Amino acid sequence: MIACVGTTGYFYDNALAEKVNGLYKSEVIHYLKESWNGIKDVELATLEWVDRFNKTRLHSTIGYVSPFDFEKRYYDNLILSGIAASFK
Repeated sequence: MIACVGTTGYFYDNALAEKVNGLYKSEVIHYLKESWNGIKDVELATLEWVDRFNKTRLHSTIGYVSPFDFEKRYYDNLILSGIAASFK
């Protein structure tokens, strides 16, 4: 059986989405709800959370660096590998 998004009853299909939604709800919705005055405050808090989640949060699986820094290191190493290979 090959699972795809939308398969009924296959709990791994949306595991990543559920994890991110759970983090968002616990870190933004439930934690900050007392400080909001309207929908614009929720939108701003969401944008700030997404920016932090994608750029600055430390991730244990990738050596406690941010996803942004990990990706930059990856591409920097590819460029350096290409330079080294051209001098052979």
